Amino acid sequence: MKIGYPCINRSIGCSSGRTFRLSSYSGERLEETVRENLRCLAEILRFNLKECILFFRIGSGLVPFASHPVCTAPWEETFAETFREIGRFVREHDMRVSMHPDQFVVINAKDPGIVDKSVAELRYHAAVLDAMRLDETAKVQIHVGGVYGEKKASMERFARVYSRLDESILRRLVVENDDSRYTLADCLRTHEETGIPVLFDVFHHTVNPSGAGVAEAVELAGATWQSRDGIPMIDYSTPMPGGRKGQHAESLDAADFERFLAETVPSDMDIMLEIKDKEKSALAAVGIARRDGRFRLPRER
Repeated sequence: MKIGYPCINRSIGCSSGRTFRLSSYSGERLEETVRENLRCLAEILRFNLKECILFFRIGSGLVPFASHPVCTAPWEETFAETFREIGRFVREHDMRVSMHPDQFVVINAKDPGIVDKSVAELRYHAAVLDAMRLDETAKVQIHVGGVYGEKKASMERFARVYSRLDESILRRLVVENDDSRYTLADCLRTHEETGIPVLFDVFHHTVNPSGAGVAEAVELAGATWQSRDGIPMIDYSTPMPGGRKGQHAESLDAADFERFLAETVPSDMDIMLEIKDKEKSALAAVGIARRDGRFRLPRER
């Protein structure tokens, strides 16, 4: 078990997702921005290692406009050694990274133009992880997508597009239950059709349930992962007290997290905390998880 948080570290004073306006795009501007983003990503990973936070979701903005036609710069070649160094750091310390494209990535869209743009974005995400020379335990997670008034047909459309994706994408892609459209049961049916692993989102399941309790849901989703995929990944959060439906909590609910860990024994998993205060909650979760026999400490060098 590894504990992680997504995209932003609020403690170290830099961002790995710096960007600029499309209208001011230039190869020089891109190179300058990517260099700083990679420098910050390496700093975040060093911070995380020191604190026994061994799971991190890399933000999609690492290479701005990478999937846009305007971007013709050879960023993979220019930063090849830096990507390899980051990948070596991740492997040497038995860490794990993942990515999660924005909501505009919808491979079951009815509009072929949206599908094409979505696939281009997935190709970019896979290329980042490939540039780090990470194996297929480094995953890219997406949702099934839109319903368009016909869920069965929309799920079938997802399966058709999925079957045509590049192998570089297929080896990394996992599908996540969402908070309004596709339940865990829907994702499990999508797995049956495609073989895609299911990433279980605990909070989405509480908002948009499909019958199974949390412990059973962890087992059902975990069974869709093969050994080459690594330990199953899950997303964990709780509701914002007094917030709107689907709003994530600002900070870790320690009592709920302890109950979740106790309830899911003996299932092993890597836990991504989708909680607003990022590394602060991850540090608290690590303190709790240290008492759990599944928890993984950094690999000694």
